[in-house]
Amino acid sequence: MRNTQNLKGKKVLMVIAKHDFRDEEYLEPYRLLKNEGASITIASESAGPCSSMLGEVEAVADCSIVEVDGEKYDAVIFVGGKGASEYFDSEIAHSIALSAFKAGKVVAAICIAPVILANAGLLKGCKATCYPAVKDRLIDKGGIHTGSAVERDGNIVTGEGPEAAVEFAMEVKKVLS
Repeated sequence: MRNTQNLKGKKVLMVIAKHDFRDEEYLEPYRLLKNEGASITIASESAGPCSSMLGEVEAVADCSIVEVDGEKYDAVIFVGGKGASEYFDSEIAHSIALSAFKAGKVVAAICIAPVILANAGLLKGCKATCYPAVKDRLIDKGGIHTGSAVERDGNIVTGEGPEAAVEFAMEVKKVLS
C-alpha cells in the first residue's frame, strides 16, 4: 500500500472495547487511515492495553472515553467485536457519537457497533448495515437495515462485519477525504 498522505492533518478517534474488540475491524481502518497520514487516537473504557477477540492484535488505548470530545475529531469510528456491546447503552459513547455528528464529522461503526449509533438516535431514518445478529436492534430504533457489506448515509458509515473491514475502511477514507 502506497503512503499518499491524503489525510494529513485529519484526526481520527477509534473507540474499542477493553476486551474482545474484533481484530480486523480495528486493524484495517487503523492501517489504511494511518498510511494516508491521519492522526489516530485510540479510546476505550480506560487507557492502557486492550485485548482483541482473536488475540492477534495488540492495541493500547491512549485515553478513556470519558476524556473524549467527539467534535474535536474529523472522524469517530466505533470498532465491533463482541466487546463493543459494553457501549450499547453508554451515555458517554452516545455523547461522543452525537457531538461528532452534530459537528458534521464522519461517524462510523462496524459489526455490532452500529447498535451504539442506533441507541444514540443517529440511525433513525438512515440506511445502515450491521452484523446480522443485531439487525433488529437497528430496525427497532428506526434504522433502515440494508444488509449491504458497507452502507453510507451522509456522514454515517456502517459495516457488516470482519469480512467488510477493508471496504469499510476505504469508505471511511473516502468520506474523510
